[in-house]
Amino acid sequence: MAKVKTIARQGTNQPLAELLRQINAVLRGWTSYFRHGVSKATFSFLHQYTWERVTRWLRRKHRRITWKKLKRRYLPGWWPTDGETALFNAGAVPVTRYRYRGTKIPTPWTPAPVATS
Repeated sequence: MAKVKTIARQGTNQPLAELLRQINAVLRGWTSYFRHGVSKATFSFLHQYTWERVTRWLRRKHRRITWKKLKRRYLPGWWPTDGETALFNAGAVPVTRYRYRGTKIPTPWTPAPVATS
């Protein structure tokens, strides 16, 4: 959240596509790292938090534009998009827990492999 907040506070002198590119890189890396834990609720919260931050940034960038025009221009389907660049949906990342690793994890009862020479 701190990184997203810092990126969104950098200023409004850049296009929306550049802001989304920076935020997407942070979100993809973070969700890839933590997707093996119990983090689905956190991903959903982060999804909402980033949406709010981006929409606040848009309101700051375009102070005189109405919310209706802002939504029509930058939020098709209520999702921040600029051309081909869209905000990464952290809430849609699948969480995979307890992957089956079969016999790859040795137990204390498995015999040690015999070295052949």
